[in-house]
Amino acid sequence: MIKIEHLNVFYSENKALTDVQLKLESGGIIGMIGPNGAGKSTLIKAILNIIPYSGRVLIEGKESKKFLKNIAYVEQKSNIDLTFPITVKECVSLGTYTGLKLFQKVGSKEWLRVAQALEKVNLSEYANRQIGELSGGQFQRVLLARCLVQEADYIFLDEPFVGIDSVSEKIIMDLLQYLKEQEKLILIVHHDLSKVKVYFDELIILNKEIIAYGKVKESFTHENLKKAYGDNIFIGD
Repeated sequence: MIKIEHLNVFYSENKALTDVQLKLESGGIIGMIGPNGAGKSTLIKAILNIIPYSGRVLIEGKESKKFLKNIAYVEQKSNIDLTFPITVKECVSLGTYTGLKLFQKVGSKEWLRVAQALEKVNLSEYANRQIGELSGGQFQRVLLARCLVQEADYIFLDEPFVGIDSVSEKIIMDLLQYLKEQEKLILIVHHDLSKVKVYFDELIILNKEIIAYGKVKESFTHENLKKAYGDNIFIGD
């Protein structure tokens, strides 16, 4: 469980998040939506202790910074250097580092986990390719495979479906459903409102403060969407 208490984030003199309070339970896929600049990525980075904030973030009752090894994080693809000279299997193996001791090398046990993860995302034949040779959807699947080998209980994905093909999107969602059944907590920053009812068990609607949070059927309402996006928002039933 992740418990967020009175969280505030400032960028210079501007308040990016105001008095965020949430309690996120394991065993579900939670979507987070809101307009550009709403603070969605900022909230994830605060939970991960990447940026300064006031308030408290507790994971299983402990300060979040003591629990970071148990969180797998995939940031937006636009923030990742695809020209970096690393192969697919090497990229996936980075997820094993949290379980290794200082200066310990990736061993046969870890490489087996890497191979199994690549099989689950249907990319075994690409193991020795450079990451820059992959399509957007294939690379997103590589990043999910990296989460798999980390064996974390908490998985944060920031806009994972942007610019990917429908095949990759289905593979990713099928895997996330499998991970949900393993009692993982999965938090996804998302922008496509048409998929909200299909993909998520619970929903956070954010615009610098919490507009709504709860089961999708209760929180995903026209009223709440207008509060977040303004009067021009439209979504069909």
